[in-house]
Amino acid sequence: QVQLVESGGGLVQPGGSLRLSCVVSGVTFSSYTMSWYRQAPGKERELVAVISTAGYSRNYADSVKGRFTISRDNVKNTVYLQMNSLKPEDTAVYYCNAARNTNYYWGQGTQVTVSS
Repeated sequence: QVQLVESGGGLVQPGGSLRLSCVVSGVTFSSYTMSWYRQAPGKERELVAVISTAGYSRNYADSVKGRFTISRDNVKNTVYLQMNSLKPEDTAVYYCNAARNTNYYWGQGTQVTVSS
């Protein structure tokens, strides 16, 4: 079956960095557009970053531009989110998403908390 397993979340001080990883199995990873979403308490899930199948195209939410970088390794079937200069407002559960045509798959999420 399809599995997306996120890791790398945790507690970090403002200004710190974290790198999230999402390992995908059960699908042809290189055929899927990969994204990171996040959901803060009491808020809707929002798109953070998206990367095309070969990694040539990347897009970011305005709120994270210049601070976050999405990347992928199609050999390791893994997508990453490097998060720098973290702010308290980045606190959320972060989810990875795999999308191809009408097929969408989600991971279970990893908590990121930015607090002093």
